Amino acid sequence: MNDLSLFSLDGSVALVTGASSGIGHEVAIGLAQAGAKVVAAARREDRLVSLVEKIDQQGGEALAVALDVTQRDSITNAFDKAEEKFGQPVNVVVNNAGVGMAKSILNVEQEDIDHVMNTNFTGAFYVAQEGARRLVAAQAAGSIINIASILGMGGKKAHTIYCASKAAVVNMTRSMALDLQSKNIRVNAIAPGWFDTEITHDYFQTEHGQNFLQQTPAGRPGEVQDLIGPIIMLASNAGAFVNGVTLPVDGGHTATWI
Repeated sequence: MNDLSLFSLDGSVALVTGASSGIGHEVAIGLAQAGAKVVAAARREDRLVSLVEKIDQQGGEALAVALDVTQRDSITNAFDKAEEKFGQPVNVVVNNAGVGMAKSILNVEQEDIDHVMNTNFTGAFYVAQEGARRLVAAQAAGSIINIASILGMGGKKAHTIYCASKAAVVNMTRSMALDLQSKNIRVNAIAPGWFDTEITHDYFQTEHGQNFLQQTPAGRPGEVQDLIGPIIMLASNAGAFVNGVTLPVDGGHTATWI
């Protein structure tokens, strides 16, 4: 076997949640380029049209599906459509859908907790569970990749609920990996550090943002492309002996933590 073939996703069907923009959008393209048939999922299916067209133009195969991770029926429907389209179970799940929240603990309300936890943790759990159940029924191997955050491994002022939701994802990943290893299903997580996204871009242009970046080992924010390689590794046979791990992709940021 050629060493590079370990990273091939030929014959795989990969479902990516939150695929309409940002990390999910680019990861969907990267997985398709690695050979996977891609199920691009987001709450608004109309925002996935250009993504599917781009993958098709590059010689890949993709399907757009509406998916609200907070609704169990929506999750089931998305997996049903994937199987109808590609004739096999989804064997790579990238749990990327998520929401942020910056609010002092003194001002957090019940609806804030419900909104963040239902999307970042509960939704991720049910997507992973649905994928795992179908793989077990088909006696097929698979890989589940949860997008956590380095803030799930530490803390940040005014981000208590967000940090808690991502910490839940980190520990869900560990326990789920142990539950499913005997079924030949691996479960891992990626913990992005500070990335240049729609939410953070303006901040990184400010003097405070630039000073912050200069204090980090990489000296720059992450770019979405920095995540594609690690995700392909975890999705493919290249990561066959990696299970229950949360991999920081942060330019060395967590290495500075005491």
